[in-house]
Amino acid sequence: MAYDSKTISFILKWEGGFADHPLDKGGPTNKGITFNTFRHFHPHATVEDLKNMSDEDWIGIFVEGYWDPWCADDIKNQSVALILVDWGWASGVRTAIKQVQRILGVKVDGIVGRQTLAAINNTNQQELFNDIKAARYRFIEAIIERDPSQKVFRNGWRNRLDDIHFEF
Repeated sequence: MAYDSKTISFILKWEGGFADHPLDKGGPTNKGITFNTFRHFHPHATVEDLKNMSDEDWIGIFVEGYWDPWCADDIKNQSVALILVDWGWASGVRTAIKQVQRILGVKVDGIVGRQTLAAINNTNQQELFNDIKAARYRFIEAIIERDPSQKVFRNGWRNRLDDIHFEF
C-alpha cells in the first residue's frame, strides 16, 4: 500500500516557500498550496494567512484535498500513488482523475470510486505508470499550446516529472 509520507516528501522537495509569480495561474502559493485552495479550507483567510500557514495545516490540506480524493491509502504501488497524487497537486485533482480515468477506460467522472480504484490496482503497474507519465508530458505541452505564456514553467514541470521513477 502507498504511504502519504513518501509523497509529502516528494512534493515538499519541489515546492518552495511563498511565491507569487505574475504568470502563475494559481496566483499566490505557499509550499504549493494556492490561495484559492487555502481559502477552500479557510474561507476568510488572507494572503498573509497563507504566508503563515503551519506545517500541520499544510499536511491537513494535502491529505484531505489531494491524497484522500485518490483513495491513495488503497493504491497498491507507491510509484503509481505518487504520480497520481502529484498530478492532482500540479493540475487539480478532478482534472487529473479524469485524465487517468480516460487512460484506464473507466467512467470519466472525476471521482475515484471502486471501479477506478480497482482499475488502478489491477492494471500492470509499470505500464500504467508509464502511460500516466506520458500523458502528463502531453498535458504539459497542451497547456503551453493553449497559453504560450506558461512556457516559462515548462522546464520546472518537466524536471519535476522526470524526478518520479517507477519502483515495484
